[in-house]
Amino acid sequence: MRHTSLIYFFLLFTDIKTIIQSHYMGLYIPNLTRFYFSIPLLIIILITLSGCKTIDTESTVYPTPQQQNHILEERLAAYTALEEALAIREAEISAREKELVDLYAELVKEKKVLAASRANQIASKKNDAANQKFQQTAPNRKDYQDPNNNRTIVGEIENVFLDPPGMEFSARIDTGAQTSSVNAVDIVEFERDGKPYVKFHLIHPETDEKIKLTRRVRGTARIKDHKNKSRKRPIVSLRVKLANIDESISFTLVDRSKFSQQVLLGRNFLRDLAIVDVSKKYSIPSIDPKESEPK
Repeated sequence: MRHTSLIYFFLLFTDIKTIIQSHYMGLYIPNLTRFYFSIPLLIIILITLSGCKTIDTESTVYPTPQQQNHILEERLAAYTALEEALAIREAEISAREKELVDLYAELVKEKKVLAASRANQIASKKNDAANQKFQQTAPNRKDYQDPNNNRTIVGEIENVFLDPPGMEFSARIDTGAQTSSVNAVDIVEFERDGKPYVKFHLIHPETDEKIKLTRRVRGTARIKDHKNKSRKRPIVSLRVKLANIDESISFTLVDRSKFSQQVLLGRNFLRDLAIVDVSKKYSIPSIDPKESEPK
């Protein structure tokens, strides 16, 4: 329609120009009749196009309030749907995170159980290997028995079983000492039924805990300390087991905290029973406490 209007406008302009030229030149224009008939039609077309253009512009550029409300409602509905979708997604993520946390806790628990089981297996293997090695290397009674005089051969340092307290202590075997001695602390002498007794503590060889003992005093001995002062020390009787020797002998209660061995076995233990080989250490196997119980 716009192109047609332009054509008619061009024809109208041409006709007007022709009329003006004819007026001054006195010419007759055959198309003059077409001009007068095309003017109303051209005016109608221009009015129609102008009205359509005005309506299209107003409807596109300036929407009505109802249209604006409808657009806003559509956008609000879209936002609401998006919020609901986000809420559902957040709930799913939270549930998944909880599952992951629970799974991680189970994995940590299983890891601890496996580590404990692994440690027990390693400890069991070590014990089995130690027992096997001990069985292979443990000396037979013939290894520490002198065939000539039937006396036990012991090393310079051995583990001996004392009762009480019923446990093993590291002991130095000394042929130069007359009386055996044991490390004792907190010594307190007292009387019971008119007889002398003594309370003292032995030191646990592994935990360093104090072990309380009460024994009958069998005598006294004079011991010189590091300041060369002579002091009386009580003597008690303890049961000693080493190899095939099982005897109750006298021990002097002294302070041996500066020595590595808490027990010193002297000639009162060795006499007619054992021979010391200073080239050996810990040559006698450990004593089973159950075997040391009195029959």
